[in-house]
Amino acid sequence: MAGPTMTDPRPPRHVLVLTWWGHADALVQTYVLPYVRLMLAALPPGSTVHLVTLEKDDAGLVPSVAEAGVRHHPYVYHSLGIGGAGMILSLVRRACGLVRRFRIDTIHAWCTPAGMIGHLVSVLTGRPLVIDSYEPHAEAMVENGTWTPGGIAFRTLFLFERLQTRRAKVLIAATDGMRDYARRKYGATRARWFTKPACVDLGRFSRADVKRPELLKEYGLEGKVVAVYAGKFGGIYLGPEVFGLLRAAHDHWGDRLHVLLLTPHPMSELLPWIEGAGLPPSIFIVRSVPHRDVPGLMGLGDFAITPVKPVPTKRYCTPVKDGEYWALGLPVIITEGISDDSDIIRSHGIGSVLTGLDAEACRSAVEGMAAFLRSGTPEERFRRVRAVAEKYRNFDLARRIYEEVYGGAV
Repeated sequence: MAGPTMTDPRPPRHVLVLTWWGHADALVQTYVLPYVRLMLAALPPGSTVHLVTLEKDDAGLVPSVAEAGVRHHPYVYHSLGIGGAGMILSLVRRACGLVRRFRIDTIHAWCTPAGMIGHLVSVLTGRPLVIDSYEPHAEAMVENGTWTPGGIAFRTLFLFERLQTRRAKVLIAATDGMRDYARRKYGATRARWFTKPACVDLGRFSRADVKRPELLKEYGLEGKVVAVYAGKFGGIYLGPEVFGLLRAAHDHWGDRLHVLLLTPHPMSELLPWIEGAGLPPSIFIVRSVPHRDVPGLMGLGDFAITPVKPVPTKRYCTPVKDGEYWALGLPVIITEGISDDSDIIRSHGIGSVLTGLDAEACRSAVEGMAAFLRSGTPEERFRRVRAVAEKYRNFDLARRIYEEVYGGAV
């Protein structure tokens, strides 16, 4: 490992980054690795980031992250609860081993489930703890119906959310409102506080990927009104309700409407909801693609949807997809009370906020979107929406935070 240079006398540093996702997950590719690069740029020359991912398949079969300055450590994932206890203990033991072996000086955990591991490793090794993408997870899982409030998974994670909040040296939240939530739910913290939205690579998601002619022809979308959704159904997202919204869109545009779903769910899983909403399956294109192909496909859209379940804790979350949509000039239909994004869409007039899940609310949201699509030229609409991405999702916002956190001692 290279030592200090003439231009930068600081010695190299070594950071352990903990995630709760697999290497191929879009959240690692778009929501961790770009920030890891910013961390490395802020750290002294010769520094290393050790990245831990949790893989649902055999960790030995996962390709390594090929990034300069990054060493990848994949482990096998088990869900929280009694079945996951062994994984947590094993992961803590192995992470402590990484701290000793590679002289790790900082534990940097992404989201509070990984923060649970980070807290234990920080306590056992004495290394300072940074929590990134700091937002509620335990209560969110209860609100969306995945966990029960008395269950072991909820009680375990909520306890550790409180403990990691109190121990952390740095908290990097997705919204300013998280500060008040943390104070009410977890108690006081002495951490340095930063707010970082879900930023997007404005170079990768750009005008060049909007309505690419060869893709329009390949997918038969020339002259169509294309609705795009990139993500999953269920969990923190709506399920059949999404297709009620799309039914309202089909009622408005008829068979001019086509729907492009970039999702891991196969058509066979979605077909009961499609048919239940009275929609023709022929208007749907369902694809699961690597993230490198997302900009070109997403750019085929005329508008996008962000169907996060409108539960209270989602005020503090950070939908990555919104920044990607906006960077491509796509107006968005979003549920109410999601991060700062619902208010941004409403105040800038770049889409519709779904104020309910009934047929009338869906019809109103679609009519609002249709009015936007009739306004100005396509280029004027693109610039109007793109400007929002440049203001609220620019990586320069994150770069300044990592320079402040890692430009000196944590």
